[in-house]
Amino acid sequence: MHIVYPVVVSVLLFSVGVYGVLARRNTILVLMSVELMLNAVNLNLVAFDVWLRDRLHSGQVLTLFVIVIAAAEVGLGLAIVLALFRNRRTVDIDHLRALAEPDGPAQPPPPSADGAPGASGAASTERGEGAL
Repeated sequence: MHIVYPVVVSVLLFSVGVYGVLARRNTILVLMSVELMLNAVNLNLVAFDVWLRDRLHSGQVLTLFVIVIAAAEVGLGLAIVLALFRNRRTVDIDHLRALAEPDGPAQPPPPSADGAPGASGAASTERGEGAL
């Protein structure tokens, strides 16, 4: 078997993955593109392990580690995407760039102990009631 064939397939897979990461705006599709890139790396590891006839099969062992890391990455990535969707109602990457909370209705400040709205409560912190 020539090493060129799996390497060319791996390069094509990796290129499609890079294009997906750079061009897509949907977070799920970006995660799928990262998985494509990891699978291209796995294909290279196994192909070179067979081509070099490694007795310890280091490439295949490393491929198993990459698969485990990829599974963990998918689990955490999807959990983050679901949390972002619950808070922001979108998975569009352009709308998720800002780390600040989205603009919504302004909440009035809670009333202080003396009943005046918007008071800073400095008197209570001087007495040690509000300090941690």
